[in-house]
Amino acid sequence: MDRLIYTAMTGASQVLQQQASVSENLANVNTPGFRATLDVFRAVPILGEGLPTRTFVVDSTPGADFTPGIMQQTGRALDVAVQGNGWIAVQGADGKEAYTRNGSFKLTANGVLQTSSGLNVVGDGGPISIPPDTEVTFAKDGTLSSVPSGSKASSVVVIGRLKLVDPPGEQLERGGDGLFRTRDGSTAVADGKVEISPGSLEGSNVNTVEAMVNMISLARKFDMQMKMLQSADSNARQAGQILSIG
Repeated sequence: MDRLIYTAMTGASQVLQQQASVSENLANVNTPGFRATLDVFRAVPILGEGLPTRTFVVDSTPGADFTPGIMQQTGRALDVAVQGNGWIAVQGADGKEAYTRNGSFKLTANGVLQTSSGLNVVGDGGPISIPPDTEVTFAKDGTLSSVPSGSKASSVVVIGRLKLVDPPGEQLERGGDGLFRTRDGSTAVADGKVEISPGSLEGSNVNTVEAMVNMISLARKFDMQMKMLQSADSNARQAGQILSIG
């Protein structure tokens, strides 16, 4: 009886966690460069004296779906999209380097290049600052150039270059802030092969229909686990009544 309770209880708990992951995916359908979270169930036997037949159901998260999203032309000078594999280096809230595919940038009042969420974009020499009253352009290799407003193209000045990296996907993990970092905490090396598409943004790779179907399936799984717990409780009550009669 308790084996059924172990399986149903842990299964219901992990279904709730998977529903949270699917909800996060749906909430970021319109977030540029978002990578969908992947979840799977797996069974883990409980080790201990007298417990060889008990099994926990746990939610195993192998990582994220790194399938590229659809490119969308915006025509905005501060929008960039990574072509193919690769990441844009930014400075996380903790001051350490992190990586994102969201290339929707903005400028602060002091001319510092930041992401739409307010994180400094990392260049070859640290955060990138842009002089006032200039028009900026990105090259495919991430080089950022500026032209004073009203000047000729011959006045182009190279400001810096985005730090573009391409570490293996299995070495990356998503943080609570939605940014990716290396699993060992090291800093990825800049990769000159990574290219960007200026004036574009990469859409989220979340499949809305698939996520909705998955949410419905998880709701049914949760109901099934609850029914199993109710059946276990009913069986225990009936067994108790039979034992009391005896």
